[in-house]
Amino acid sequence: MQRTIFDADHELFRDSVRRFMQKEIGPHAERWREQGYVDREAYQKIGEQGFLLMWADEQYGGSGLRDLRYEQILQEENIRHGDAAFYQNLHSMVVAPYLDKFANEEQKRKYLPGAVSGESVLAIAMTESNAGSDLAGIKTRAEDKGDHWQLNGSKTYISNGILADVVIVAARTDPDNRHGIGLFIVERGMPGFERGLKLKKMGLHGQDTAELFFDNVRLPKENLLGEPTKGFVYMTQCLAIERLQVAIGSIAAAQVAFDITLEFVKQRQAFGKPLGALQHVRFTLAELRAKLDTVQCFVDQCVMLGNAGRLSSELSSEAKLLASELEGQVVDQCVQLHGGAGYMDEYRISRLYTDARVSRIFAGANEIMLEIIGRSLGLDERKLT
Repeated sequence: MQRTIFDADHELFRDSVRRFMQKEIGPHAERWREQGYVDREAYQKIGEQGFLLMWADEQYGGSGLRDLRYEQILQEENIRHGDAAFYQNLHSMVVAPYLDKFANEEQKRKYLPGAVSGESVLAIAMTESNAGSDLAGIKTRAEDKGDHWQLNGSKTYISNGILADVVIVAARTDPDNRHGIGLFIVERGMPGFERGLKLKKMGLHGQDTAELFFDNVRLPKENLLGEPTKGFVYMTQCLAIERLQVAIGSIAAAQVAFDITLEFVKQRQAFGKPLGALQHVRFTLAELRAKLDTVQCFVDQCVMLGNAGRLSSELSSEAKLLASELEGQVVDQCVQLHGGAGYMDEYRISRLYTDARVSRIFAGANEIMLEIIGRSLGLDERKLT
């Protein structure tokens, strides 16, 4: 289906991004999967192209380009021609916006230029072993010691956890307030800040996911981001765009899975004719095509609402829910249409299948998305009972 949200400048940008991904990212994907992390140089190379934090003001090295369609194109082309484990979108659109929204001028001057250039890789540490979607359950604590903050605790499942030079850490600052959480900037090399082993995962094998440990980490007062008890509010404000990023990535991966499967069933012979000539195969792909076009339109509309500053938590939850659920359906049925080949790692559909499973979990499990949407309908059990 023809998409109508992009103009000629966007398409020129897409061509440029496609060439970059095909030359600098895609050829390394298999090696990155084997070593378990993306080369640090990948961030520097994409930074040299001006593709990181494009929204950042020119004084910090950015382009001042606050059009989410450019970020959408980056993610789509990375998934199609690069490697989904290259989390440039986490760096630019999940972590860095906390600096944009809540950092003071001194913090922006210190951290944004390195993030724009790719010299400094970013991560955010929210999740703990007993606090995933329930962010208010965070146990990691930061104590005000007068002239500094003292950070203790641990985090798990942290994307970019090994490579990250700057980590935004959510920590409890008020033990008597469930939402009394602060956000702190922790830098590589700080005494007491340690990383665990890179975690082995079902998919996204090239993404460095790790545990982080904080043992009496002494943080200067200037490493507090915003107000010390407003971190929970800050996180909820940023989750709408984060969930939109998941939706963009999920529908992009689903589109790729569909395309390679369509080509496969045209070439694969069964019972003396192409597999695609069988009615069941035709109908399966026809139904998937209709669903893909529908969800893509919704995600595109959410991107435009994001540009206008009108993307609500409920709509971003709907986008994340629909796109990630459809991604799961598409990759599953596409593996089935590949037959035994779909179970072999040498076929890309196999990797798309395992990579996709986490989409329904991170940025808030889809059960939480249903809860958010349901409450927006006035069906909040706290108010109805």
